[in-house]
Amino acid sequence: MTLPIGSYVVEIRTGRVGTLMGREGPYVQIRPLGGGREWDVEPDGVREATSAERLSAATAHVNARSRGEVP
Repeated sequence: MTLPIGSYVVEIRTGRVGTLMGREGPYVQIRPLGGGREWDVEPDGVREATSAERLSAATAHVNARSRGEVP
């Protein structure tokens, strides 16, 4: 399955949720939901995030931000 740029994805190995930003060589680039540095993953190492996973990751980011842990 090829996901479109902007899709919410989960890195299967780590469980990290992010936004699919692009493709670079043999990898896809994912950015954390709250922004930040992109990381590279092999295309078969990601899957589309469920609504529950997106909500959980967004809530975790908002909570961390309210505690001053992220800018």
